[in-house]
Amino acid sequence: MTDPTQPQQPYHPPRPPYEPTRPITTEPGTTVWPSGSGGGFTPPPAEPAYAAAGPVPAGPVSRRRAKRGVGLMAAVAIAAAAIGGGTATLVQQLTSDAPATTASSVVSGTNVSASSTGTVAGVAAAVSPSIVEISASSTSGESTGSGVITTGDGEIVTNNHVISGASEITVRTSDGKTYRADVVGKDPDKDLALIKLRNASGLKAATLGDSSKVRVGDEVVAIGSPEGLTGTVTSGIVSALDRDVTVAKDTEGSDSGQGQGQGQQQWDPRQGWPFEFGGQQFNGDTGSSKTTYKALQTDASLNPGNSGGALINMNGEIIGINSAMYSPSSSSGSTAGSVGLGFAIPVNTLKADLDALRSGGGS
Repeated sequence: MTDPTQPQQPYHPPRPPYEPTRPITTEPGTTVWPSGSGGGFTPPPAEPAYAAAGPVPAGPVSRRRAKRGVGLMAAVAIAAAAIGGGTATLVQQLTSDAPATTASSVVSGTNVSASSTGTVAGVAAAVSPSIVEISASSTSGESTGSGVITTGDGEIVTNNHVISGASEITVRTSDGKTYRADVVGKDPDKDLALIKLRNASGLKAATLGDSSKVRVGDEVVAIGSPEGLTGTVTSGIVSALDRDVTVAKDTEGSDSGQGQGQGQQQWDPRQGWPFEFGGQQFNGDTGSSKTTYKALQTDASLNPGNSGGALINMNGEIIGINSAMYSPSSSSGSTAGSVGLGFAIPVNTLKADLDALRSGGGS
């Protein structure tokens, strides 16, 4: 038993079997302590800890022997801390089985060429084989327009005014082949007509879209033969919907008694087919025989010869048949070029009229 009359001495823990590692001071006020046997960083207590007076506990004191690998890791971590930067990554690499990931280890993807889908070039390549040039000869001269192939055996949709009064129709496809064509049906009230090539097969038919889904601002491509320049591609946007456009019809069978020749004489191929819009007349006098329809307006460049050609969305679908365009005349009487005022018959109007045209007339 302890003698209460004897002064009590503070308890001191037994001396470790090895010399403890001294702290490393890297800069004033900063001290880095080595790892203990548990593998963590443990700062020393502010004051020495003393146990309560009493006998030393009986029994052997179990000590865990420090592993050499942990000591090495602690030394490396201390050196990294002294240098500064990258410590967390280094410790992670030494203590974790999974490799650390850094920004420099990100692998860049392989650059690939962008697809032409949805581009003007892609649309032109896909749809141009379905667009033809139409030359219509009559007693008053020859006019040039465009058309859209709707069947592989040579059924072609165009404007009525392109073939009106024609005694002979010649069609040239995008590959340069020429065909004679006959009128199957026409609808002057909608300015639509259907012709059929003789002895044609294996042609690429266009895909007819849905004009009810067209929105103002949609990108569009126009393909036709302005001024006889076959396969000309232009692009723009849909500027407006449901424009009331009034165009001249042929005068065959009209009350004027002048015959359809007068209608042909009213049309100057250098200016385009006469039409009215917003109370004004463009490209000449529309005459007394005329019709009004709802049209898509576009700023895609259209010129004489684009009539009957295609207005196409960026999916390569036909959304309209180009029918009227304004090209102001120069002082010499020739056209001065497109001013971005063009109109197209919505493709849904064509689809509703197609069966009637195939049967020889219009709805």
